Amino acid sequence: MPLYRLGPDNLEALQSATFSELGIKERTDLQRLLRNNIEAIAGDCLLLAEEFSHWEDSKRRIDLLALDRDANLVVVELKRDEGGGHMELQALRYAAMVSTMTFHEAVDAHARFLAQHGGHIDARTNILDFLGWPSPDENNFAQDVRIVLASAGFSKELTTSVLWLNQRDLDIRCVRIRPYRFGSDVVLDVQQVVPLPEAEDYQVQLRQKVREERSRTDAARDFTRYDLRIDGKFYSKLPKRELVFRVVQYSIDQGATPEAIASIIESRYDRLWREADGEMSSEDFAASVSERSIREGRAFDPRRFFRSDDELIRIGGKTYALSNQWGGPRALDAVDALLTKYGGGKVTYEPSPESFV
Repeated sequence: MPLYRLGPDNLEALQSATFSELGIKERTDLQRLLRNNIEAIAGDCLLLAEEFSHWEDSKRRIDLLALDRDANLVVVELKRDEGGGHMELQALRYAAMVSTMTFHEAVDAHARFLAQHGGHIDARTNILDFLGWPSPDENNFAQDVRIVLASAGFSKELTTSVLWLNQRDLDIRCVRIRPYRFGSDVVLDVQQVVPLPEAEDYQVQLRQKVREERSRTDAARDFTRYDLRIDGKFYSKLPKRELVFRVVQYSIDQGATPEAIASIIESRYDRLWREADGEMSSEDFAASVSERSIREGRAFDPRRFFRSDDELIRIGGKTYALSNQWGGPRALDAVDALLTKYGGGKVTYEPSPESFV
């Protein structure tokens, strides 16, 4: 809907325009202005860095990287076109890449940003003051990464993807920035369109309800731990998911393939594994699989897979992550089936004497 100028006797519709028609460029104009006014699209945030690229591939740059009051990182991706392109895919990749950022790395990034723009503020003090912290708290820093997509418009495919990701407990917001002519001036209509502000509290409550239901389910589970012996190595008090992972890892070392493992434990391959071409780091793997999953319209929650650098399985020119969703008798059935095929009597396990410690 258009914006209107209120006159004494009528309403005058402002003339809509596009950033391209107005000669407003994405990086040198729109990004520069939002850099100095981040609250327009990400309220109550501190801008940490612009064009952040603290990784080997310098072509990948986060337009704006901010911090909110809860010490969560906020990845801001900007587009001046009407559809938003594939900005959600880029933002997910960037969110995965910065998810491991420490407080000290944030200070370094902020210091570089302040130096580039002539600031004389101490970066560490600026961040601590913003958070209201007397000293750094690494355990509570960057526990989550939020995403803000800001564009002149969003395609149906993009908003559908964002809504679906929000349902899976990711915090992604779409902020529409629409320009209008007002005489010789330009007026910006800035509105959060996904999720609608009126529905945001409800969606937060809904996500909390889902988490509480999961917690109740967890409380009813069997938390017995196990001692595992593999070729003379001893692993103590492993939860079921770790037990399965170690046995799968051993089976791979014995020549098993991911496909064979899925067949032996009678599990659908796409539920058990996520894969990507090439031997990848954890960050690159998460970004690659996230992008592919959205294209294919299926879920990928990185928290539900073993995906740290020392947990990823790299064989045959590919990288694989095993599901960590194991509980009840299903986990032990999988372990027994794999040991029957690949154990050769060299692997044994039993409940730990202090199973619930």
